[in-house]
Amino acid sequence: MWAIILHGGAKEIEPDEADANRSGCLRALSAGRAVLEGGGSALDAVEAAIRVLEDDPAFNCGYGSVLNAAGEVEMCAAIMEGRTFNVGGVSIVQGVRHPVSVARAMLEEETTLIAGPGARAFAAEKGLELCDPAALRASKDEKKRGRTGTHDTVGCVALDRHGLLVAGTSTGGLDDTPVGRVGDSALPGCGFYADNDLGAVAFSGDGERIARKILAARVMHALGPQGPDEALGLAIRHVAQIGGEAGGIALTPDGRFGWMHNSREFAVAYASSDQPEPRVYLRKAEERE
Repeated sequence: MWAIILHGGAKEIEPDEADANRSGCLRALSAGRAVLEGGGSALDAVEAAIRVLEDDPAFNCGYGSVLNAAGEVEMCAAIMEGRTFNVGGVSIVQGVRHPVSVARAMLEEETTLIAGPGARAFAAEKGLELCDPAALRASKDEKKRGRTGTHDTVGCVALDRHGLLVAGTSTGGLDDTPVGRVGDSALPGCGFYADNDLGAVAFSGDGERIARKILAARVMHALGPQGPDEALGLAIRHVAQIGGEAGGIALTPDGRFGWMHNSREFAVAYASSDQPEPRVYLRKAEERE
């Protein structure tokens, strides 16, 4: 079987932003689903889905990322596969069109995370698409994302026909954050994790609080004894205890979806070989209804 679930961020989505978030998540889901339906790998599916989100100014990643205190775009992305536990991550990277593809290229490196100018140099060495950092700024009219400073990292988790589980993240960080700030999105065990025997997970939310509570690790330890919704709910209660907001998605080796959030909204879309009709929601209550 195959399965894929993705999110557009734990954030506030105003009524006039709802359609952009739903349609953007569905386009990304379609890109990842096409890979899996064709027998492709979960790695290719996660990368394909997140690249679509990175091209969509409705989401805080790639084109349309928020600006730091210096008025610049600094991005983070990561990807992990659950068979060999290879991890690739980039942080505070500038001037690359698709940070998730740079993270993907890092998977075969011994180094798991590379930052700043080194990350851009690595992308250039691998022949990946570079750009003027200013070209990643979307206009205010294009940004359909709610309040300033919203914590809307995007993420995707997929399972392919060969049983490979993969988790990926991408983010433009926070508005007006200090130059060089790194949140949870590029840190395994905090913002994401994948293990073929247990499952895979990706988070969005208050990055510093997610990192302090190692939310992805908490979910991985809970999966098995608990279902994915229950494992995510437990982790989110932990971050709420220290005043944090988060949303998370998870997928088990047998293709069960899970997603939970304590943010006001959390745009999520998913599909599988057992449930081929795409589903998209802006809050968990919609799914329950």
